[in-house]
Amino acid sequence: MLYSHFSVTWVLLSVAVSGQFQRPSSKPSSSKDNGLRSACLGNVLRLTLDKTLAVGSQLEIDAIDGTDIIPLSHTLAAQCGYSVESDPWGNTKVFASLLGCYVDNQVDVVFTLGLRLRMYRDGHSEQVKHVTETCSYSPWASREILCDRNYMEVSLMVTPETPVKMVAGQQVHDSWEDAIPDAAVAPNGIWKMTFHTPDPKVMLLTDAQRAGYGAMMTQTRLTYSVEVAGVPMEVFSVSTYYKTGNLIVDSAAACPTGGVVFTDKVITWHVPRRITPLISSAVKILETHMGIYGQRLDKTKMATRHYKMSVMESHIIIEIPVGSPDGYYKSHAQDYAYHITYTVEPMLELLWRAENTQADTRYKVLFPITTPLMPRPPHVIDSTVPEQRVFDILLGTFLHDVELMNITFTTRVLTVAECNARGFDVQEHHFANGSKTFSLRVPFSDELVLKQNPDPLTTVYFLPLVFGLLVLPEQTPFPHPAELEASREDVVLPTITGSCDQENFYFSVKYGSKQDNFQTMMLHAGSWRELDTELAKLYSLTGNGTHFSIVVPFTAPAAAFELVHFKSIRARVDLLLLEMPNMWQLDDLSLACYFPLTTTECYSNGTATALAVKVESVSNLNPEYLTLRDQSCKPAFSNDRFAFFSFKLNSCGTTRTVRLLLGLITHQHTVSCYYLLNHTKTMAFRASPRRTDPVADPGVGHLVVQIRLSQDSSYALFYQNEDYPVEKYLRQPLYFEVELMQSTDPQIEVVLENCWATLHKDRTSLPSWDLIVDSCENLDDLYLTVFHPVVADTRVQVPAHIKRFSINMFTFTKDDAVLKEQIFVHCDAVLCDTTKPDGICSGQCANALRYANSLRPTGSKRGMAPFI
Repeated sequence: MLYSHFSVTWVLLSVAVSGQFQRPSSKPSSSKDNGLRSACLGNVLRLTLDKTLAVGSQLEIDAIDGTDIIPLSHTLAAQCGYSVESDPWGNTKVFASLLGCYVDNQVDVVFTLGLRLRMYRDGHSEQVKHVTETCSYSPWASREILCDRNYMEVSLMVTPETPVKMVAGQQVHDSWEDAIPDAAVAPNGIWKMTFHTPDPKVMLLTDAQRAGYGAMMTQTRLTYSVEVAGVPMEVFSVSTYYKTGNLIVDSAAACPTGGVVFTDKVITWHVPRRITPLISSAVKILETHMGIYGQRLDKTKMATRHYKMSVMESHIIIEIPVGSPDGYYKSHAQDYAYHITYTVEPMLELLWRAENTQADTRYKVLFPITTPLMPRPPHVIDSTVPEQRVFDILLGTFLHDVELMNITFTTRVLTVAECNARGFDVQEHHFANGSKTFSLRVPFSDELVLKQNPDPLTTVYFLPLVFGLLVLPEQTPFPHPAELEASREDVVLPTITGSCDQENFYFSVKYGSKQDNFQTMMLHAGSWRELDTELAKLYSLTGNGTHFSIVVPFTAPAAAFELVHFKSIRARVDLLLLEMPNMWQLDDLSLACYFPLTTTECYSNGTATALAVKVESVSNLNPEYLTLRDQSCKPAFSNDRFAFFSFKLNSCGTTRTVRLLLGLITHQHTVSCYYLLNHTKTMAFRASPRRTDPVADPGVGHLVVQIRLSQDSSYALFYQNEDYPVEKYLRQPLYFEVELMQSTDPQIEVVLENCWATLHKDRTSLPSWDLIVDSCENLDDLYLTVFHPVVADTRVQVPAHIKRFSINMFTFTKDDAVLKEQIFVHCDAVLCDTTKPDGICSGQCANALRYANSLRPTGSKRGMAPFI
């Protein structure tokens, strides 16, 4: 029987489906738009829910069939021609075939679909929307094939020209209804189906439904895979037996499952131009269309998006730039590393005509493409300005579906909220293209920041951390470590200040930025010692949070004696601040002050006391063994720093001495008592009858001794005051003369006891060099001092009143450097009574006393220098 009208049959094959989905993100906006849009795309209806509805929710879809509500599970959706797609922003698209289940079909022209959308959040129903959409589609092609995500669909128009099939060489006739059980009650008159896989397999309709065709997906589904022009395709072929008209209709669908080539910038999709499972004879391609998400694109839109479609000899090739606005990116955490993919759904629609039958076939493929995982390691941009004392970094870039959950520091893990509550600044920054970054600011002063000092003035700040990130909605975690470092010369070093009064040293140590993280060292009794509890108590340490102070008496072991004068002593205390364990010297202070100290007292009864003080330049001196000139005169008291003597002035080898320039010989301490000789006293007396010798009244007078430099060895001409300083050359002789003036007493003789040279006018200054020691030349000198005889002449009346000597010109050195400075010469002269020769008064170098100078300057040597 021939049909005066046409009917359409369809078969669906499930591939994959998602009947419900969930996309957590930010909360929906308050748009008044209902958030639903629909589009009739040929034989497909597309319903779009934007994120104002779907974001953060779980969507369930029900079909409305009259008064019945049928939940569309993923298996039922595949059977009935429904599919769902959602991007990471929450935009959701629902596709429905106009030939799908529960679609009201008005003579294959007008199609009406009713859906109920239920959106849940946190397990509770939040919104329910009913949607009814109507689409018109005409004319139909003789055969229409639709390839969607989760099913294949083929529809055939049965017309009078539809070929009649024979079974076993017999034409199908009405007697089948009697011969075949249940044939009369088969829906749509379909009795059975033969699946070609490619071997035939026969099933009754009910068996096919139980096997999953139009009902569920099983491992026994009768499809097979082939390669067509190098492109893998899934093929479905079936022969459908109709009771009415005794017809057998062959139908087939073939959908590509591959043919995609990826580069970093372009997706290339190949579809065979001649799909052999569907074409048995020559065909002519009438139309080619490219689209996105089922929507055709004209050439202008394709050019704007840089899409290309090329019809080649064997393939139709579509090129799509990676990142085009019609697709979307998605984040992934593969092996705890950040990756992204790009997804786009191109559509290819072809219309071809068989040349032998003039039958048209419309072939439409909705083909979601997702690129392979593309690594996108995040970058840390360190914008820290050390002067601001804050770490300032930016982490990114990420897609919108990445959240920062926590940050792991060296000692603890803090959530973003805990970081901000602690005083850190964690922010999320969004950009127009949908990407985002995270910023973090951490003060250098926080205890989680590690600190190290590579040198005394510099602080290096370290902040190792791990960002804990999460990909939504899969809740997939991944970390990203970062190590931050900044350095500043911001160390305020501790400082020492000091002062003195008449009895004590006063020191104050200010901590600075290191607080008390250092050691205070004190030169105590000749060696460095930490200012420990014992010394702190000894020197009355007091302090607070900013500084501490100590008081050191000048006689304490921490005070070193440098120089002793007649009425004072110069003492010094050394303090040193050390950073441990690097032993960096943070500060030091060597404070020297003069303190009142009487070392010699002369009494009118002809006795004297002397205090000998051990100075640091003679550290090996033991005061207990000191004596006066007469070695039998020992200290009345001594300890490790002092020796006290008490003696009569006419004992212990004392002599009358005239000093030309005051000086101190460091290995010899001279005690001097000065008595006024020009003081006149008038004394009343009366004669005693028993005493007849007259008594003289004391007279008044003075003695003058001078030292001069002769111009040559004749001692005839001398330099005058205005000639100084006088320049001499290395080793040039210098001729000195010491003369007692204004005296003609032949019983007085001048003896030069000691002479020495210094760099400064102060006779006690260092360095010094001995020229005459105990009235004799210094045997430690390579160029010995030469004494010259003095004879009477017209100028010299009493030769005993003059002493002459010469030395060779020299200069001092320090650390092998020549000190080209002035030189001062000093002498101690003794006036002796020639009638009583004794000790030093035995004559100039009469006893030939020889010894080496124990304090000869280190590295001294002769050379050219100014001279006085």
